[in-house]
This record gives sequence, structure tokens and C-alpha cells, in this order.
Amino acid sequence: MEEIVSSTNANREFARLLRGVREGRRYTIVSHGQPIAWLVPAMLAGTGESRAALLERLATELPSDVDHWKQDEVRGACS
Repeated sequence: MEEIVSSTNANREFARLLRGVREGRRYTIVSHGQPIAWLVPAMLAGTGESRAALLERLATELPSDVDHWKQDEVRGACS
């Protein structure tokens, strides 16, 4: 289960959070209500399994049939 922690509390309770991470817990650090960082066990963050799974999935997908877009059109689509 993931726990949301303010950046202020993460700073104050860093040792407690690290103990939680050692036990397998995950934390999302927020500042002004916006997520800014994840505190997760290193074995989950550094294995590269997610990247390998993504690349495997992308290898099986067909490219989309989209015309070339101009920069102004992209800006308009994202607004």
C-alpha cells in the first residue's frame, strides 16, 4: 500500500520512512498537493523490468497512421 506524505513530514520523519521502505512500503512525497517524488525499495526502482516490459509491448504494436503535424497544431491539441 502506498502512503502519501508531505515533503515537510518526509523531511521530519525520514528515518521512519526508510524503515518502512526496508519493509516494502512505498511513499509518494507531495509538495503543495502535487507529487514530486516516490520513495520505494531500490530493488523495485532499479531492476529495469518495467523498461523491458514496455519495449516488449512496443515491439508488438503497429505504428499509427498519422500525418506529420506542424508545431502549431500540436500546441493546439495540447491546450
